[in-house]
Amino acid sequence: MKTMTCRQLGGPCDLEHHGETADDVINSQDRHLKEAVRAGDTAHGPARDEMKSRWRHPKRSLGWYNDSKKAFAALPDD
Repeated sequence: MKTMTCRQLGGPCDLEHHGETADDVINSQDRHLKEAVRAGDTAHGPARDEMKSRWRHPKRSLGWYNDSKKAFAALPDD
């Protein structure tokens, strides 16, 4: 298991996301951004908009995805 923060994934805070794979933490980040914006947290709005754009245009966002996967792979296990 590894840990990445919201900030490491492009968000504004240091909430930790834990997962066995990069996809686990990316999906956790997506849920976190949705919940934060729904709760009225405007600081997370821009990151949420970027994440929504990535899901809608996966080919264009492949660079971010590959960079996130590399960063995850480079982390030590928890």
